[in-house]
Amino acid sequence: MSPSPWGGRLAIALVYPNTYYNGMSNLGFQYVHHFLNQREETLCERFFLPDPQDGALGKGKKNLLVSLESGRPLADFDLVCFSISFENDYLNLPRIFDLARLPLFSAERDERHPLIVCGGVTAFLNPEPLADIMDVFAVGEGEVLLPPLIDALLQEGERKVLLKRIAFLPGFYVPRFYRVIYREDGRVAACHPLEGVPQRVRRQWVRDLNGSSCRSFLFCRDSEFASMGLMEISRGCGQGCRFCAAGHIYLPPRERSPQALAADMEAIRPFRDKFGLVSAAVSDYSRLPELVEEMERRGASFSVSSVRIDSLDRSLLRHLIDCGHRTLTLAPEAGSARLRNVINKNFDERQILDCVMMATAEGIVNIKLYFLIGLPTESEQDIEDLNRLVEKIQGVWMEESKKLGRLGNLSLSVNPFIPKPFTPFQWEPMAPLPLLKERIKAIRLRVGRLPGAEVYFESLRAAQLQAFLARGDRRVARTLVPLSRGENLRQACREAGLDPDFYIHRPRGKDELFPWEVIDDGVTRDYLWREHEKGLRGETSLPCGTLCRQCGVCSF
Repeated sequence: MSPSPWGGRLAIALVYPNTYYNGMSNLGFQYVHHFLNQREETLCERFFLPDPQDGALGKGKKNLLVSLESGRPLADFDLVCFSISFENDYLNLPRIFDLARLPLFSAERDERHPLIVCGGVTAFLNPEPLADIMDVFAVGEGEVLLPPLIDALLQEGERKVLLKRIAFLPGFYVPRFYRVIYREDGRVAACHPLEGVPQRVRRQWVRDLNGSSCRSFLFCRDSEFASMGLMEISRGCGQGCRFCAAGHIYLPPRERSPQALAADMEAIRPFRDKFGLVSAAVSDYSRLPELVEEMERRGASFSVSSVRIDSLDRSLLRHLIDCGHRTLTLAPEAGSARLRNVINKNFDERQILDCVMMATAEGIVNIKLYFLIGLPTESEQDIEDLNRLVEKIQGVWMEESKKLGRLGNLSLSVNPFIPKPFTPFQWEPMAPLPLLKERIKAIRLRVGRLPGAEVYFESLRAAQLQAFLARGDRRVARTLVPLSRGENLRQACREAGLDPDFYIHRPRGKDELFPWEVIDDGVTRDYLWREHEKGLRGETSLPCGTLCRQCGVCSF
């Protein structure tokens, strides 16, 4: 690819398909922008979904998508890199391509157009719904993938030659070199590699996180975490929750040392005096006391997003309270011990109540709880147990709050279970909407009446749409334009000749080939199936590091 005449550098557009507020809260997005601008051969500028309230994003050019840094149109760049973390952001792609004056589908683009690359979680969770749109998917973690990609792009060659070169690099999926065949009933029959490219694309991951620095590089006022500098202390989670995609696609769990994190603190301190610790569960970090000591030595406070119920202790609580924390987020996920065993949440009701009691007694005013409904094997009794558990939590919270003479908020966030790729429950269907509505009604009637308690339910339509996009194949791309126009899912599927229930509410057989299995994330299918069966039997598994569960990723 020949660089544009922008100082002789390869011009790269980095696009977050949502607003500036959301995009600048994403550490991966910030890392890619920083990395590319550190290289002499590349120049990177940011693009976001235009927001009427963000006047600075328009640069006065009506109906044209331009960069935040220089106001240049997206189509002027050599390479366009999308960073996509959430499936529902797919609906913003038609608008972005339209504003950029670029054809949405790759078959309609040629040498005159920039190459389109997609990275982020969705790129290695299931790239297929965007396979007819993106030219390349970066499968895995940016620290490993970016250097070889840029080196390949700096070489001369026509588009097809360049794409074939990239397709042979570890961790890059180029959809045009794979032909998908469908059975008469709509299931995937095969995915054939063409022109000698690998049968499956292996996810790439960083072996030693101490050689990486994933932190806030840009500090802005208009983002979710504007008051703090973020730094990643660990990546991946070994707890093995069977519904959790992040817990499986980021295996194995890895940590950064306090010494390595000290350099991040020094870089952040001139801009922010509060650190936001980024991890699947901060309380699982094995060297947390040392890290806290390092932060206190610098006179800085810190914040965490959530902690695990069975690893929270008084020491961490007191540190959080000293840093101004007044809210604690906990995730019981299910109300009954039986259902927690199904999803491999290895703690009991006593631990949940003790955690709430300890947090409230120490001075945490607000408790936020996350629950899932529609989980595999869930019954009415499980919902009754959920309501009873919340009543017990509310009783403990009220009693301890009264002792302190103050009352905050007890809030529940209740979300439908969505079966995600590369998890043990990828074979399961999403529960039908009428059943989920019954579950919501039962919880609202009981929990909604508790003094001081509030309950929030995720939109069932939004959850159903997410399931459709997360589990889709290449044909799903046909629905994005009508969906982006505001048509509902059934209307969009009708136009595309698809049945949404086929993707969302249909159980899968043991041997069914999934669209996303063109990706090899290192965790074996046999392991996931064994965990699926154990879950249905209500059997739990030990976490990584306690006893190897032989998932396959460490020998990957």
